[in-house]
Amino acid sequence: MTEALTKTRSRRPRPKLVTLTDAAAEQVKSILAERDKGYLRVGVKNGGCAGMEYIMDYVPEIEKFDEVVEDNGVKIVVDAKAVLFILGSVVDYEVDILSSKFTFKNPNQTDACGCGESVTIVPAAF
Repeated sequence: MTEALTKTRSRRPRPKLVTLTDAAAEQVKSILAERDKGYLRVGVKNGGCAGMEYIMDYVPEIEKFDEVVEDNGVKIVVDAKAVLFILGSVVDYEVDILSSKFTFKNPNQTDACGCGESVTIVPAAF
């Protein structure tokens, strides 16, 4: 074998699956403490006029095929079926005069409906 074949190619680094802003992390910690739940679970589901919706839940346990990421002191559980759809996303918590909400800044999102409740997401390409 030649030396070139025996060397392994370096892979480009995988982006972090999901990150939380400081505001989102503080809000999640507060909610987890109130509800006595262990983890924030994020994912996507089919629905809405643009095709998909982000989902968030608080769960006591990690399921068998879930991915787990720790960011800003919060353990984030990602539904295995959603990994390629939310890879590289940043979850933020925004407060304005009329509302407060979690938002996703997702590099894989290509479109959103007018009301902002559903999105079009393409799976991340490696």
